[in-house]
Amino acid sequence: MKCINKFLPVLLAVCLLTGCGRSLPFPYSENKTDVSYRLFAKTSGNSDIAQSYASSLCVVDETDSFGTPIESQALSLGLFDLSRIHTIYAENVYAQVYPASLTKVMTALIALKYSTPETVLTASSNIYNLEAGAQTCGLAAGDTMTVDQALRLLLIYSANDVAIMIAENIGGSVEGFLSMMNTEATRIGATGTNFINSSGLNDSEHYSTAYDLYLIFQEAMKYDLFSEIINMSSYSTVYHDLSGGEKHIEVKSTDWYLRGEVAAPSGVTVIGGKTGTTNAAGHCLILLSRDVSGKPYISVVMGASDNRTLYESMNSLLQRIPN
Repeated sequence: MKCINKFLPVLLAVCLLTGCGRSLPFPYSENKTDVSYRLFAKTSGNSDIAQSYASSLCVVDETDSFGTPIESQALSLGLFDLSRIHTIYAENVYAQVYPASLTKVMTALIALKYSTPETVLTASSNIYNLEAGAQTCGLAAGDTMTVDQALRLLLIYSANDVAIMIAENIGGSVEGFLSMMNTEATRIGATGTNFINSSGLNDSEHYSTAYDLYLIFQEAMKYDLFSEIINMSSYSTVYHDLSGGEKHIEVKSTDWYLRGEVAAPSGVTVIGGKTGTTNAAGHCLILLSRDVSGKPYISVVMGASDNRTLYESMNSLLQRIPN
């Protein structure tokens, strides 16, 4: 494994070496092994370029050994040590899969980067354009709330109507926001990702990888508000309808660790993260945790068959954190 430093010029080199702009394979089709960060990890002759690509990131090479494989029915698993810049465990982390609501981490990142917490958002009638059964917080056209409120409902409760409202207001349109999402993904090296919506609801062309989601999550952690929100087990607020009337809402986290329904292994403290579930994606979870010394780790599980498998797989990863 080699840790490498990212800068824009190298993205051009990646395009030359890997063929940027080629169509990506259908999600779940195969485990990708030729994306840019793997290329640089394996190319000893490009040490100067590699060092300029991403000193704060860890790259998983096919020759890496992670000890005894974790027994799990999940599609992808990854555990990344942020203080040592070291990958503790990786399994199928370059496989392109449906990310479900882990997509909302990127939605939050764009909102944090291109607006302020005090920015007021207004819901349009497009918030009703959701598939049956999609989780919402019950927004109505004309409702208003701040970005701060919206991000809490987005990340804590995974409200899909809020994801649409954020996209339309900050991107000017959903299409404009998606362009911002995909541009940001490319900028941070998430080259195995393509976003079609801001919510993570299923679309055959909407996919990511466990490794890309680690990159996106780490980028979002640069914002204190993001780190604050993912640690919250519940949230209540008051926003306003079209006439200025108050609307009260109270939600609980979708994260079973924060809800107290699952305990982390001894010596590990779960700070928080983001869940995601669709029929196509299965059950997914990305977390920030800390060891007994307070050192941070990001862990990812994608494509578990049910919540029991999801949290068992996540605890198997967290057990690999050194005590």
